[in-house]
Amino acid sequence: MKKSLLTLALLAVPAALVAAPAVNWVSRVVLSPIGGHYMGNPAASTKLVEYVSYTCSHCAHFVGEASAPLKTQYVQGGKVSVEVRNAVRDKYDLTAALLARCGGPARFMGNHEALFANQTAWMDQLETYDRDATKPTEQIPAMKDIGQKTGLYALMNKRGFSNAQLDACIANPQSMKQILAMTDEAWNKVKIGGTPGFVVNGTKVDGSTWAILQAALPPAAR
Repeated sequence: MKKSLLTLALLAVPAALVAAPAVNWVSRVVLSPIGGHYMGNPAASTKLVEYVSYTCSHCAHFVGEASAPLKTQYVQGGKVSVEVRNAVRDKYDLTAALLARCGGPARFMGNHEALFANQTAWMDQLETYDRDATKPTEQIPAMKDIGQKTGLYALMNKRGFSNAQLDACIANPQSMKQILAMTDEAWNKVKIGGTPGFVVNGTKVDGSTWAILQAALPPAAR
């Protein structure tokens, strides 16, 4: 009898008073208007923009150090959003940036972190490749060749992408347009001093380390 009364009592509780499960904003990744990858709550009070280059060792160090705490301590609860934008420096960086976009927004963060986590391995192959005088000269064939011969395609194969899919990502004109627009913004409009570069709520951060960026985040976001 007591069990039946308890069940009835629970059923009588208004739905509005039943706590909804907390949203994990890390799982929400969408394209921004300029083509960056925006992770987090669209209504976050603190909006961080990261400008990165895949051939930048400082960027690899930053991503390795900062990704986990940014997600768990800042983005997950909805107070901070993170948008990754490109600040391309060369054809190798551009190739990696195009490959990072394979699979759409849902796959981007994983691709992004994998490219940086394995940067040393493919950059070593890239140095050997760069000395080859027989490389293709046209842009798209050249970038496909880079991907195939520097370990970038092999890395993305391990993430489940076929070479045909990777070729399509390299040749995607919309991705190219967005990457170049973000690159122009980074170097010529925001005028970042180098990569990684950060903007917090519209204000450029003077520095490129996780410690400096963390100090620039409002206390309420911690």
